[in-house]
Amino acid sequence: MIRRTKSLRLMRSRDLEWHEHDLPPLDDHGVLIKTMACAVSIGSEIPMYRGDSLATRSTVYPRQMGYESYGEVMDIGRGVTRIQIGDPVVAFYGQQTYAVCPETQVISVPRNIKPSTALLTILSCDAAKGVLKLRPKASDRVLVSGLGTMGLLTVYFLREYLNVRHVDAMEPDRERSAMGISFGVNVCFCDERSIPSVYDVGFECSARNAAFHVLQASLEPHGRLCVLSDGNVEEFSLHSAFFEKELGIVGSSDGWDYQEHAKWFFEHVPSTPYISDLFQLEIEPSALIGCYQELAAGRIRPIKILVNYQG
Repeated sequence: MIRRTKSLRLMRSRDLEWHEHDLPPLDDHGVLIKTMACAVSIGSEIPMYRGDSLATRSTVYPRQMGYESYGEVMDIGRGVTRIQIGDPVVAFYGQQTYAVCPETQVISVPRNIKPSTALLTILSCDAAKGVLKLRPKASDRVLVSGLGTMGLLTVYFLREYLNVRHVDAMEPDRERSAMGISFGVNVCFCDERSIPSVYDVGFECSARNAAFHVLQASLEPHGRLCVLSDGNVEEFSLHSAFFEKELGIVGSSDGWDYQEHAKWFFEHVPSTPYISDLFQLEIEPSALIGCYQELAAGRIRPIKILVNYQG
C-alpha cells in the first residue's frame, strides 16, 4: 500500500519546495491515484507564485501548486462504484506524485484519450460555463479578448458546441493569433484600433483592463459580456460604453458540471486533435521549480505546459 507522496508547495512568494508527506487514509469513498501527468495553469499560478496576484493577497502558506492532474487508479474504497482500479482519471490535486481523492472529484477518462487532451477537460468546462451563461445564437457576432488557454478554449466551445458562425478575437501575439485561426477564429485583430463596434457578445479572457475596455466599446447597444479571466493581474473598470450602450456584464468562475462536461468533451475531442496544440512545452517534475522561475521572469511564454510524471 502506497502511504507517502511528494507535492510541490509554495512556501512564500517565489519559493517552491518539494515536500514529502503521508497520504491521508483511504476511506470508503476514496480513490488512490498515481500521477502520470499534470498541467501548469500559467494565468492563475504565475501571479500567485510571484506574490502579486490580486485574487490571493491573503494567501496562507504553504500552498499546493496546480489543480490539473491525470493519473491511474491504484486503489479504491469499499463504497466506490464508478471508478475501477487501473482506470485513467483526471482530478484536481495538482503537482503531486500520489493523491487520495473523493470519488465525486475524480473524472473517468476513456482509454483512447491521451493525457494532454484529458487534462484540458477541466479548463474547457470552466470556459463552457461562461459561454453557457450568455449562450450566444449561431448568428451572433462574438468577440473574444486574449488567446491564451482560456480564450482558445472559449473559441473551441463556441464553435464546436454552440456552432457560432462568426467568432473574432483580439490578440497582439502573432503566434497565438495563428493558433486562434486554427481553432476557428474568423478574424484576429492584432491592433485594437481596427476593431469595429459590431459585436453582440464578448468574452474577456486576457486579464487586461485595456482589453476589457476595448470589448465594451466593441459591443452593440445592449450587448452582453462575460469575464472569464481570473481578475488576478489587473483591476477592471467600466468603460463609458457600459453606461452609454446599457451593456450587460457577468462574471464566471470554475466549471458548470465537470462530470457532465467531460462526457461531451471526451466524445468530441477525437475529431479535433488540434486542441492538444495548446501544450507548447513538456517537462519532467524535476524541472518544475526552474520552469516557474523562467515563466515569472518572462523568459518563456508557452500557452500551456505539460508535466510528464512517467519519466
